[in-house]
Amino acid sequence: MTLRNQAFAGLEPQQPDGLLALIAQCRADPRPDKVDVGVGVYRGEAGGTPVMRAVKAAEAALVAGQASKSYLGAEGDERFARLVWQLVSGEERFGERRFGLQTPGGTGALRVGAELMACARPGARIWLGEPTWPNHEPIFSGAGLEVRTHPYFDATTGGIAFDAMISALSDARQGDVLLLHGCCHNPTGTQFSREQWRALSALCNERGVVPFIDLAYQGLGDGMEEDAWGTRLILDTVPDVLLAYSCDKNFAMYRDRVGALFVQAGSAAMLNLAKANALTIARRLWSMPPDHGAAVVGTILDDPDLRAAWQDELTGMRQRLQTVREKLAAAHPVLALVAQQRGLFSRLPIAPDAVAAVRRTHGIYMPDDGRINIAGLNQANLDHFVEGVLPHLIAGRDASNCNSRRSQEIPA
Repeated sequence: MTLRNQAFAGLEPQQPDGLLALIAQCRADPRPDKVDVGVGVYRGEAGGTPVMRAVKAAEAALVAGQASKSYLGAEGDERFARLVWQLVSGEERFGERRFGLQTPGGTGALRVGAELMACARPGARIWLGEPTWPNHEPIFSGAGLEVRTHPYFDATTGGIAFDAMISALSDARQGDVLLLHGCCHNPTGTQFSREQWRALSALCNERGVVPFIDLAYQGLGDGMEEDAWGTRLILDTVPDVLLAYSCDKNFAMYRDRVGALFVQAGSAAMLNLAKANALTIARRLWSMPPDHGAAVVGTILDDPDLRAAWQDELTGMRQRLQTVREKLAAAHPVLALVAQQRGLFSRLPIAPDAVAAVRRTHGIYMPDDGRINIAGLNQANLDHFVEGVLPHLIAGRDASNCNSRRSQEIPA
């Protein structure tokens, strides 16, 4: 080896992305009855991810009327940010303590917010629930925040281990950041109750913790207003707040990467400081954000007819997800908890070896942790899915019950 071909010799090998490998396996499977519940995108009853009608109409309007493809500036499309802010907060204007910044998807918003907090609070820690999405930890640790975790999911109840979460957060320090899923965004399909949101608001205020809300599925849980309730409570009651928003899911614009970061500060002076730093970070990361997706969303939200059409179609998507949940829950009591959850995802109590078994015997593709995309199920494949997973779920439940009884036995 000569000196001229060692430029990358210091790189460490990387583990392949497990979900991408799963996608490749599924595509290569020739079985016509295979079921893909791994990829996290909305799918209609026919199995495809359609372009929403309002999106098509807005794109046509842009093609006909857009006068320039010039740069937007580091802040992005201000009209888009203002209109999305209305969806989130219900308010027309930011006010003197808030600003919005267009980003490439919710992921871009998370990264800018993470770097902003790392600059503002050197040594700050961020608390992530377990489980969360695989990209969360590397986003925040890569930005320089120390990652801490707290319990989140209670596999026994299919809900949130809230008492354990609050107990773990008693170790949170002033200036720490707490990542919160705004609604049905967690891979388990669970979401906080209003009482729990109030408790989280109180905790942030008492301990000086900065909430960072990841709101990526507004409208796909219980409705646009219902899904924003917890976020609005936090904005109304906690002085310093970060909010990452994604339009990729509720506008079904996954490949266009449409997002925004919103920052709320305790004073106008602090906001100006945060804004200047956030813009500097965005300029360093991607210079100027892409225009097309944000322009489409802005066009829809600015036009009453397109907005109404989008909301109607989003309602239909949400209702389909809930219908699938109810049918799946009705198949057997071991699946009943699925109906209590919301959004695209649920997490089944199924072991990794059982996941591999149903992949082999029934062509059912899901990650090893049992997380499933509800939208991957439909009238044509739901029975096949239940047939494949149910024996393993029942066996797992029975084994768990047996172990529980043994642990409670008192020796003679």
